[in-house]
Amino acid sequence: MDNAVILQQFEEIEKKIETLILVCKSHEAANFELKEKIKGLDEELQIKVEAENSYAKERDLVRSKIDGILGKLDEITET
Repeated sequence: MDNAVILQQFEEIEKKIETLILVCKSHEAANFELKEKIKGLDEELQIKVEAENSYAKERDLVRSKIDGILGKLDEITET
């Protein structure tokens, strides 16, 4: 093989490697952004889960108070 051909092949390989490096950096940046988005969504989900749990506790408390009042009303009407 001619030295010029070998040098040309090395140049092509170097260009391809540079392109691959740029692609990898681009993917790393996109991956970081996606990880940050997932982190934010996880935080939002946790807040919503906590709100839902709080709502369920409040609903149960209201239900038990209503049941208590209905029980007292039943006692009054039975007497």
